[in-house]
Amino acid sequence: MEVVPAEPAATVENQPTEDTPISRFTWTIDNLSRVNTKKLYSETFVVGGYKWRVLIFPRGNNVEFLSMYLDVADSAVLPYGWTRYAQFSLSVVNQIHNKFTIRKETQHQFSARESDWGFTSFMPLSELYNPSRGYLVNDTCVIEAEVAVCKVVDYWSYDSKKETGYVGLKNQGATCYMNSLLQTLYHIPYFRKAVYHMPTTENDMPSGSIPLALQSLFYKLQYNDSSVSTKELTKSFGWDMHDSFMQHDVQELNRVLSEKLEDKMKGTVVEGTIQQLFEGHHMNYIECINVDFKSTRKESFYDLQLDVKGCQDVYASFDKYVEVERLEGDNKYHAEQHGLQDAKKGVLFIDFPPVLQLQLKRFEYDFMRDTMVKINDRYEFPLQLDLDRDDGKYLSPDADRNVRNLYTLHSVLVHSGGVHGGHYYAFIRPTLSDQWFKFDDERVTKEDAKRALEEQYGGEEELPQTNPGLNNTPFKFTKYSNAYMLVYIRESDKDKIICNVDEKDIAEHLRIRLEKDREEKERRKKEKAEAHLYTIIKVARDDDLTAQIGKDIYFDLVDHDKVPSFRIQKQMPFTQFKEEVAKELGIPTQFQRFWLWAKRQNHTYRPNRPLTPQEEALTVGQLKEAANKAHNAELKLFLEVELGLDLKPLALPDKTRDDILLFFKLYDPEKEQLRYVGRLFVKASGRPQDILPKLRKMAGFLQDDDVELYEEIKFEPNVMCEYIDNRIIFRSCQLEDGDIVCFQKSPKPDTADQFRYPDVPSFLVYIRNRQVVHFRSLEKPKEDDFCLEMSKIFTYDEVVEKVAQQLGVDDPSKIRLTSHNCYSQQPKPQPIKYRGVERLLDMLIHYNQTSDILYYEVLDIPLPELQALKTLKVTYHHATKDEVSVHSIRLPKNSTVGDVLSDIKSKVDLSHPDAELRLLEVFYHKIYKVIFAPSEKIENINDQYWTLRAEEVPEEEKNLGPFDRLIHVYHFTKDTQNQTQVQNFGEPFFMVIREDETLSSIKERLQKKLKVSDEDFSKWKFAYISLGRPDYFEDSDTVATRFQRNMYGAWEQYLGLEHPDTAPRKAHSANQNRHSFERPVKIYN
Repeated sequence: MEVVPAEPAATVENQPTEDTPISRFTWTIDNLSRVNTKKLYSETFVVGGYKWRVLIFPRGNNVEFLSMYLDVADSAVLPYGWTRYAQFSLSVVNQIHNKFTIRKETQHQFSARESDWGFTSFMPLSELYNPSRGYLVNDTCVIEAEVAVCKVVDYWSYDSKKETGYVGLKNQGATCYMNSLLQTLYHIPYFRKAVYHMPTTENDMPSGSIPLALQSLFYKLQYNDSSVSTKELTKSFGWDMHDSFMQHDVQELNRVLSEKLEDKMKGTVVEGTIQQLFEGHHMNYIECINVDFKSTRKESFYDLQLDVKGCQDVYASFDKYVEVERLEGDNKYHAEQHGLQDAKKGVLFIDFPPVLQLQLKRFEYDFMRDTMVKINDRYEFPLQLDLDRDDGKYLSPDADRNVRNLYTLHSVLVHSGGVHGGHYYAFIRPTLSDQWFKFDDERVTKEDAKRALEEQYGGEEELPQTNPGLNNTPFKFTKYSNAYMLVYIRESDKDKIICNVDEKDIAEHLRIRLEKDREEKERRKKEKAEAHLYTIIKVARDDDLTAQIGKDIYFDLVDHDKVPSFRIQKQMPFTQFKEEVAKELGIPTQFQRFWLWAKRQNHTYRPNRPLTPQEEALTVGQLKEAANKAHNAELKLFLEVELGLDLKPLALPDKTRDDILLFFKLYDPEKEQLRYVGRLFVKASGRPQDILPKLRKMAGFLQDDDVELYEEIKFEPNVMCEYIDNRIIFRSCQLEDGDIVCFQKSPKPDTADQFRYPDVPSFLVYIRNRQVVHFRSLEKPKEDDFCLEMSKIFTYDEVVEKVAQQLGVDDPSKIRLTSHNCYSQQPKPQPIKYRGVERLLDMLIHYNQTSDILYYEVLDIPLPELQALKTLKVTYHHATKDEVSVHSIRLPKNSTVGDVLSDIKSKVDLSHPDAELRLLEVFYHKIYKVIFAPSEKIENINDQYWTLRAEEVPEEEKNLGPFDRLIHVYHFTKDTQNQTQVQNFGEPFFMVIREDETLSSIKERLQKKLKVSDEDFSKWKFAYISLGRPDYFEDSDTVATRFQRNMYGAWEQYLGLEHPDTAPRKAHSANQNRHSFERPVKIYN
């Protein structure tokens, strides 16, 4: 692959000397969209005395994301065994708003094997190449790399088990977030013991049973000597490879996994373990100040989310958690029988769990910036946490004061990077001793307390000055590695939680199963270690050729992976190997003749020559070395055996220099069948016509049948099969040992059009290019609609013509096709343009993979006409009727939003002729954007990722009072087992609320608007929801006080309507399916 050196401008900051330990490099790439190479390198820059460069894949490294890596620039010329270690970040700068710059951070031990490291899925290409997003301005992209060269550790020879007594977990692609959580849970021995005691049977398969997969994983973590794979566990979750390459939120996975295990433990001896370990309770209260009235509600929690922003440490967060809110003035509380009253509102804890999980809110939604941000502020957490401090100020009156709530820190889970991604690892004290361990995927290292605590507080760090004598400004940088989850264990429960877990806790069938797995692994390891003492010999015979040709293969003679193989010591004499063959295959040694296979220059593989007596006198190892020019690990042989009519072996004929061994395949055009019929020795001086009687007999033809012969020469990259003239001698035909001759009855002139493939060459071309294509309607992208057998060399016109015939469509130009994404298993975002590809093969190839799926649409106008227009799919919601209609709006590409709304007006039934329409962008049941400007060009609107919705602007919104609020209203439901998880559904909408309007008044308007029966509506609940956390309203609450501003973009601050989702489940529309990065964590089994 050609790699073109980059010519863009680049600068390096903070690099006064060559050995500066940290530097920032800026790379400005002009005309990025015109770069037509797969790879692009930056200029070389120097950090720590080493040469580096940035490597990008402008169109993605086999993914639909920008791929970006840090590369060792001079790796090709470095001495053998070189290594270097660096912590680095890579960024794509947002040139419109710097705060939206995407930055990812990681660290790596660079070596000859891994001379580049970084992020295959750095950012979606759709984001990068969308000019309105700010990452590509005037076709210029700015990339920054910040590199710190660190002390080198030889991780190739590092043995985690030997150094620490613990082993790590292998990263499947982007599963470091899961690995850090699993290590934390594993090192809570009481939890591990409970997992071991979950009932499983010897008939269960780990890939289909979460309990067994987790037991297996924990067993291996306890007894293995090397890092452990999590593939069985993720398979038991129902995840595929795509899920393993998606980075999710650890907090979410923790809740979902706990919920699943809690469910799986029901009805077993370990039922209730999750609650016993992790469940605590707090009390929400509202207490009137001037009258004797108090309202309380008890709620459970499995983890606590603590604010980081504005808090110095954990204690400050708890202070904020129990902070009393005053309900007074316009925000008075409506108490039963007492009317509006001044009141105090707050939360106090009834009890804390033995294992306290604190989720630090490092990720928040910033309403000013209208985006998610990571809070990297300094935030301290103690080794010992006293929640009884200040006379139990966090505790409710109902709390049991005999329980001492003194906790000691067990685990610190760390996130390194930015809001768009990064790396996860954990610091753990497995026995609560003074020794900390860092669990970073496969690697486990001993660490001191400072590394685990102080260095994970976050905040800023100042680099030492390189020239202290000069009065230069210190260089400070934000620490992007910081704690985001803490696990504390209560001192009084320490002995119970940190208990002994040994083999007696593990089910016998599990021990036996895993011991067998271990023995099998040891056997394979031993085989690998002893591989240099053995040779694999693969022996093909006529029986293999007969069994495979025309079924498994059509070209060449045999698939060597499907023939008998022998594992033979290299020191064994070949004559002794022949005796092994005699025992195994029942062929006496005197009737065996072995031929060597040879790979020809045209990439075919044929028997080349028989072994000489001198070669047969060698050992197996010597023969392999002498015969194997390509140094393959295996020795491949063809065993020639002559059989009599009674199928017993006969003496082999002598082979002279004039004898040529040919193999014969018979083709039947009527049955479209090719099969192997045998081999013959022919004289080089003879003619093909001399052997026709034998061929007729082999094929079962009449002796007066005319026969045509063809030589099968090659099949890569194209089929070559040439006619053989019966009258020319074999030597002149350039036939030699191992060649293949295909023959058939000569077609009669009147039957030439009777068969699809009348002769051998046409049949082989068909076989080489045939492809069964599964066609799916784009509206039902998961279901095969029909299959067609086609040729990979079909033109675009031939393909759409076949599809049109199948669908009964008169005009093939009305067929539009979309290719398949092999990685996401979904349609590609962009359909295939009219005659945009030459061949069917071009439609099926996705990077280095070939698919067999295409998606089709039947258009109402020809595709060339459609391509000249911009098509938007818009759903129209009627103002007064419960009606939703979907409209496909087609307009010239230079049209505006105003033109779209005018077009919709002409197609829909408005509530009144002067109604004003607006266009909304809706995504996953939330309103993300309102497109106001009628002059905005529609070519900038991307409806692949959003649902576009048109609706009338209500009169009440046009006449907002100065204190009225326009708020988002969304439907939601909560999981019955995980009360903290909010799932939105249904159609979102806007609502105007008045300054002093209570929930009771708003409910009346909502019920009328949504046309819900009294019985159903009485069961609904209403909450103020911010960042997914519901805070429930009472009927007397003044709702407007919770909504501070009118914000069309405030989709994470809304009035939530909680009720069951009774609508039938629908698959996401094709465009939403394309956005896998929006998917929540799910465990399917």
